[in-house]
Amino acid sequence: MQIAGTTTLVTGAASGLGRELALQLAQRGCTVWLADRNGDALDGVAAEVSAAGGTPHTLVLDVTDDEGWVAARARVGRVDLLVNNAGVADVGPLVGSTDAAWDRQLNINVMGVVRGCRQFVPAMVDARRGHVVNIASFAGVALAPGMIAYNTAKAAVVAFSESLRVEVALDGVGVTVCCPAFFRTNLTDSMDDASPDMVRRVQRWMDTSGVTATDVALATLRAVERNEMMVLTHSLTRRYHWMKRLAPERYRRMLLQQEAKRRARSSS
Repeated sequence: MQIAGTTTLVTGAASGLGRELALQLAQRGCTVWLADRNGDALDGVAAEVSAAGGTPHTLVLDVTDDEGWVAARARVGRVDLLVNNAGVADVGPLVGSTDAAWDRQLNINVMGVVRGCRQFVPAMVDARRGHVVNIASFAGVALAPGMIAYNTAKAAVVAFSESLRVEVALDGVGVTVCCPAFFRTNLTDSMDDASPDMVRRVQRWMDTSGVTATDVALATLRAVERNEMMVLTHSLTRRYHWMKRLAPERYRRMLLQQEAKRRARSSS
């Protein structure tokens, strides 16, 4: 799908990747609906979108609110591109995890995507035109230990996107799922109950990844224009993706070695 001049909706648009996607869409002359729980921050992003050449509209939206999604569709109407970007992070193994942590991951990261698609995809199907971008994470592909609720939620987003892609392909609608690894955002702000040490580790991984939010946004929009399914934004993740598919036992041993090293560091 050609993006220039289209009408788009981006959730989680007040910061991070959502903001960067909005700015890149603005540079393509798009009308951009900016949706986020943080209405105050949206005003600043809207000004940036306008300065970059786009036409912004703001929409205060909690992706866990069914009625909020219905109201959003009534206000926005049909969009050409829906970007389900809003999400939260989490760390921790199964042992010691809480119902609240699981509910938060599934309600925001999974059902937030489902709700958005249920509201806006039918009009795309009727028009036989449109594209959906769901922002997952390489965590949903790698499934490394120590972040099981987050892994599960993001893996569900990947599976949902693959299923939806086939369902709507003959109706002229495309679906892309973006699975980035670490890059500099405010990700750690949403990591409830993470230890200070874990926060520092994640921030270090983000700072040293060599990939920026701009890189991720550009790769995602290229995939939309090429109607590509999965976006892997980091070179190492592409290698691991193929290793997991072609040599799954080797991949499993690598994860076990990494987990053994992590436990050794924790006990020292």
